[in-house]
Amino acid sequence: MDANKNFLLNFLSNKQQLSIPIYQRKYSWKEKECKQLWDDIIRVGSSPITDETHFVGSIVYMKINPHMMTPISELLVIDGQQRITTVSLLISAIASYLKKEPVENLMDWQAILNYYLINDLEKGEKRYKFLLTAEDKNTLIKIIDNIQSDEDIMFTSEDSQNIINNYQLFEKWLNKDNIELAYIGLTRLLIIYIALEQGKDNPQLIFESLNSTGLELNQTDLIRNYILMGLEPDEQEKLYNNYWLEIEKGFENNHDNLFDNFIRHYLTIKLKRIPKIKEIYLEFKQYSKDFNHVEDLVKDIYKYAQYYFNFVFEKEENLKLRNSFKDLNELNYDVTHCFMLELYNDYYNEKITTDIFIKILDLIQSYLVRRQICNIPANSLNKTFAGLHDEINPDDYFNSFKFALIEKDTYKRFPNTSEFKENLQMKDIYNSRIRAYVLRKLENYESKEPINVESFTIEHIMPQNPNLSDDWKFELGANWEEVQKTYLHTLGNLTLTGYNSELSDRPFLEKRDIEGGFASSPLNLNKDLRTLSNWNENEIKKRAQKLSEIAIKVWQYPRLDKEIIAKYKKEKEIQSEMGYTLDDFQYLKENPKLKELFIDLSEKINEISDIVKMEPKKRYIAFKHRKNFVDIIPLKNELKLILNMNFSDIEDPKSKCRDITDIGSWGNGNIEFKIDSNDDFEYGLYLIQQSFESNLEDYQLKHLKYWEMFKAEIASKYPEIKIKPSGHYANYDFIKIKNITITLSRNTNSKENACKFYIYDNKELFDYLNSQKDEIEKKIGYKLNWNREYTPKLSVIQKRIKINNKNEKYWNKSIDWHLKTAIEFKDVLIPIFENFKKMKM
Repeated sequence: MDANKNFLLNFLSNKQQLSIPIYQRKYSWKEKECKQLWDDIIRVGSSPITDETHFVGSIVYMKINPHMMTPISELLVIDGQQRITTVSLLISAIASYLKKEPVENLMDWQAILNYYLINDLEKGEKRYKFLLTAEDKNTLIKIIDNIQSDEDIMFTSEDSQNIINNYQLFEKWLNKDNIELAYIGLTRLLIIYIALEQGKDNPQLIFESLNSTGLELNQTDLIRNYILMGLEPDEQEKLYNNYWLEIEKGFENNHDNLFDNFIRHYLTIKLKRIPKIKEIYLEFKQYSKDFNHVEDLVKDIYKYAQYYFNFVFEKEENLKLRNSFKDLNELNYDVTHCFMLELYNDYYNEKITTDIFIKILDLIQSYLVRRQICNIPANSLNKTFAGLHDEINPDDYFNSFKFALIEKDTYKRFPNTSEFKENLQMKDIYNSRIRAYVLRKLENYESKEPINVESFTIEHIMPQNPNLSDDWKFELGANWEEVQKTYLHTLGNLTLTGYNSELSDRPFLEKRDIEGGFASSPLNLNKDLRTLSNWNENEIKKRAQKLSEIAIKVWQYPRLDKEIIAKYKKEKEIQSEMGYTLDDFQYLKENPKLKELFIDLSEKINEISDIVKMEPKKRYIAFKHRKNFVDIIPLKNELKLILNMNFSDIEDPKSKCRDITDIGSWGNGNIEFKIDSNDDFEYGLYLIQQSFESNLEDYQLKHLKYWEMFKAEIASKYPEIKIKPSGHYANYDFIKIKNITITLSRNTNSKENACKFYIYDNKELFDYLNSQKDEIEKKIGYKLNWNREYTPKLSVIQKRIKINNKNEKYWNKSIDWHLKTAIEFKDVLIPIFENFKKMKM
């Protein structure tokens, strides 16, 4: 790697051709970014200080075919595309201006082109100093050619509108008062160029670490670069054009974050957990290691992307299915998408019929609508849908799906019919985000000729105006204010009309009988209003009751025969006998707030250390490492914590702990502390932390402290690697995949560090590695200890060094050794393991 600073124009004037790899995103700067660069250029160009410069960022490139001697150096741009493109557009605009209106003190327009935009002695594409990708390339070439041509070269719909727009911006901004300032400012732009050496430098790692100015890369930009950057150009072009470009086109006209969200849903179903949105790229890198061939991974993403387009963007060919997707999408719950991907995959593979698919979609809508109407918080839905597919029995698909929904309880529950009807009749529907959906579905229930209600507006039968007319006050009765306040926005008082302004605040009979009124309305929602002679509290309640009866048919509760329910409950009981779960604690099931408090607390306890494990028992939920340090007993309205400490050892400045040494309780320990709200949350964690530490020996605490320091070092250098405890305080797994693990250990007694490459139940793999022992040790730079029969099923290749682990002043040296050796093991041994896997396929 060679890094140095230079003026941007000097860099562009070299005999070279810069090209953008096919996998990089298209030019994406808009007016905002161009204006910022323009202002900086004019500012530095206006400065009386002749040596003032403006730093515009770094340009990272790699020379193509570095050992070939050619007149024009071919450079592949890894980072800096946006800046180079924008500056090239400004240079083009300046050249065009000077061609029409030459300025005595400035370079000739043709010279500007020859220096910075074209290689004047070359032909074809080699003539251009900078080649973009796809339509961006052709558009920039047209702009440059137009300057030199006496005839206009017309742009077409296939050209990049973004390139054209930004070029025209610079044309608009340039004038006789600032042309010199703009040119001088360009000459003062400073860059850092970083030249990578092919075969030695890793462009992806450098690309990730750069914090350049400009538009932040999406997670999917990083993923695309990661997938394609290391491939040969032909393979890059094949995978990009055949798969990735098609995926990008699918997301092109939609919200920027949808592509990132899709990848997150994709990883959720593959990893069986929900990755954090900001860690999608890191999670993807780790997941991608399960694939021997990049093409297999890209094909799989492409397949799921087509599913996603079909249901999210409603590209589905089957009309009935597409209509169901439209209904679900109108509810706007993207938490369902991970489940929908799995569902569609089963449909595509003919595990379910179209009819079953639609019935499942109907029940999903029912589940979401009933929960919203019943005001159940939605924050648990992402986990509910992420795990829902695992609850389905493929041999009894629809019944097991319905049972999974029926069995949800507390804050995950599927509201029953009575709860749904009661809430629906009194809920403020008008201010709900699903109001149009609800009225549309009620209007078109069982209709063979459904009406498009988008041209209708929502009408309050009893007006919203707080200053009701005397007619309306008389209509509603003496308590008219209470009636209006209670029922104004409820379902019974809402309908649809195409004559909202005509109906306005008129008395009910006028609303009924005028042209376009309820009596002449073709809508089903207005059918009963046609013959009514008054509108009051009683009529509102009657209509709400009637509409709620329709609603329970539109959004049905899952129906299952008692025998099927009994069968699945029995299976669940058998599963639970194999181990207790949180569902076994009645008070957590009955009290959603208590369960939420417990979940929040348990997450914080687990964050204390990687070695913490939660283990539900019959009477309590244990949190332990080698032994329990806190046991939690859910009570009716609070959590009772039993801390495994002597009462005399606890620091309790608020005197909230109770000594139960001679009293006894379920759980392990002599201290009791109760939490019934978030008020005591942080104080409870303070006490739990003491119990955790009191149950560790001094040497164990030191091990944990060491590994926390080690994790911080890894996070700063290799954030994609997540180490995990290996069943002992002194050992951590650096990498764990299938039959192999790279484990790091430290021993304070023998004053020794080790890095171990464990091979589980595969002596053939060990023999394959051992056959290359000399070459491996030459690459890694030192002798290794090889043990084929470490145990009957376990082989190990390891490196050990002597180091004083007890003395913390040597810990930085120890961490450096552990990290360096682990990376060396990964870089040398893992590729050989991958080759072995390919041989066995």
